[in-house]
Amino acid sequence: MSDMVEKKKEVPTSSAPGSQLAVGAAVEVPSYMPRRTLGQMLRGELGFVPVLLTLLVIMAYFYFDSGGIFLKAENISNLAGQIPVIGILGLGVIMVLLLGEIDLSIAVVSTLCAVIMAVLSERAGAPAWVAIMAALLSGALIGFINGFFIAVLRVPSFIVTLAGSIGYAGLLLYLLQGQATLIISNSFILAIAGTFLPNTLSIILAALVVLLYAAGLIFNYVRRKRAGLRTASVLWLIAQVVIVAVLVEGVVIVLNNYVGVPYPTAIFFGLIAVFWLIMTKTRFGRHVYAVGGSSEAARRAGISVVGIRIACFTLCSTLAAVGGILAASRGLSVASQIPPTLLLNAIAAAVIGGVSLFGGHGSVWAIVLGVLIIGSLENGLALRSAPTEVTLMVEGVVLLIAVTADALIRRAQMRTGR
Repeated sequence: MSDMVEKKKEVPTSSAPGSQLAVGAAVEVPSYMPRRTLGQMLRGELGFVPVLLTLLVIMAYFYFDSGGIFLKAENISNLAGQIPVIGILGLGVIMVLLLGEIDLSIAVVSTLCAVIMAVLSERAGAPAWVAIMAALLSGALIGFINGFFIAVLRVPSFIVTLAGSIGYAGLLLYLLQGQATLIISNSFILAIAGTFLPNTLSIILAALVVLLYAAGLIFNYVRRKRAGLRTASVLWLIAQVVIVAVLVEGVVIVLNNYVGVPYPTAIFFGLIAVFWLIMTKTRFGRHVYAVGGSSEAARRAGISVVGIRIACFTLCSTLAAVGGILAASRGLSVASQIPPTLLLNAIAAAVIGGVSLFGGHGSVWAIVLGVLIIGSLENGLALRSAPTEVTLMVEGVVLLIAVTADALIRRAQMRTGR
């Protein structure tokens, strides 16, 4: 006797000529979804659990290796100030990765936009808000140009953005006119990365982020439940919210006991919340995932594939400009040299966080864990006084592991029809 209780629904019969309904046909519908095996779970959606466990292992290792210095308030504050630039660029990378594309120009675009801001502010004497808006508009224009060549002229994104990175690097040198470093003295620009949120405000904002995250989980749970799709248990739902709440509020309390939450960190999480709402609650976000899943199917469904591609590349370069502004504010200057690991770290943070290189899969929240892993590796190795070559090799290995895992999981999902 079968252990699965089954219900039978009689399909209405039809006597009309040419009717496609089988007379007396019955459809068997299970009354509950069978529990998945361990192998199916490993081939399915594990969420952020593997990445979170990796982060905890890295933090535990550096905590004991540094004699506890790694988790002291001073070092956590330093880490919180380091990760927003990589995180914001990684957020832009997510936008193009969801399409199955790549942008190799973000590091150069980020530095170029920061140079535009600095030149206007320091040499032309423009107000800070004018210089910042010019930097943001420059990033948007560059992204639009990239998107035009990729979406309209159908030139591969790898070639377009690689050529762009070379050309924009030349424009950067032209604007600096041979000057290796341009010091920024504008107090408003320097205050962006040099000030901290009030303690009460930081706690309230952190609570809002947790509530927003919890609301999103609950909304998705209810929607899948009503649609008859498989859902996680209520206990696991609660556990996710508790884990995020403890981590977020715990970090905020530690930072408040030291100097406070840096403005760049607040900007970073604010952008994540905004883009999460855009990608999950708007038609544009649904269209991005659809194009990334199958551009031909999206086109047949009436989605403007060209418009979506241009918009995503425009957003990517605009976010790169935001990251460049924050980096210039934190570094008190802009330089002609492009940070050698900025592009690698931004892409690595997105991929390590769980965004697929093949498009159509991933969440903007993935960048949080991804950038924390990259930042923790760099910070922990710096505490050990590890040379640059060691840091680069470790980051390269971690990125390779993340990409390999993504490819293997995607292959397993295709075999099981997921």
